[in-house]
Amino acid sequence: MEKMIQITSGRGPAECDWVVAQVLKRLLVEAEEMKLETEVLHREGGQENGTVVSAIVSIKGKKADDFVTSWIGTIQWIGQSTIRKFHKRKNWFIGIFEIHSGNKVAIDEKDIQYQAMRSSGAGGQHVNKVSSAIRATHIPTGVAVVSMDSRSQHQNKKLATERLFQKLLEYEKVQMQQQFQDVWMNQMQIERGNPIRIFEGTDFKSDRRIKNFKKERQQLKSNLKSQLWNE
Repeated sequence: MEKMIQITSGRGPAECDWVVAQVLKRLLVEAEEMKLETEVLHREGGQENGTVVSAIVSIKGKKADDFVTSWIGTIQWIGQSTIRKFHKRKNWFIGIFEIHSGNKVAIDEKDIQYQAMRSSGAGGQHVNKVSSAIRATHIPTGVAVVSMDSRSQHQNKKLATERLFQKLLEYEKVQMQQQFQDVWMNQMQIERGNPIRIFEGTDFKSDRRIKNFKKERQQLKSNLKSQLWNE
């Protein structure tokens, strides 16, 4: 299983960029402890040394889903600014988002379905008598093209395949553009509050690791039992 996440300061101040850098380090260490494979696909450094505005990380392994779930959401750091010594603010927030990107399209002729069809339009008296045109469809994506340039079905099949490959490359480009758009939108959607993890101090100690809503679930069960008993 492979997951991809973005850690971002959400266009916050330099202190948030520092928090991103610390969270990235902590996340990579925890992933290694869980024997997960990680790769930092993109890292945008901040203006201050040792800070990171945004990082995109690929996480692979059997427990990747549970690991990512334990990190997705708002991360809060409580501490004095490491950059502005006399700044009064002590609560800083960053966000971690899962990126649902389109994977690279695997271009394999085994995934292409060919359909013969009659040509249409100008082309002489023989154009509609033979099913020489070819429709090529990439089954996994549904992308399709038609070639009717030649009277030869074999030649049209070759042309259709070439055009399909080109169209699949364009399709992949659109998917990548959507991914980058999603990343940009993440910069604007950090919730200031309700953190899933809280860290404190310059040593970045964990105050509350994972918010699993255990107390809330127990309270709901208790309320449900009370309602059933009263009935």
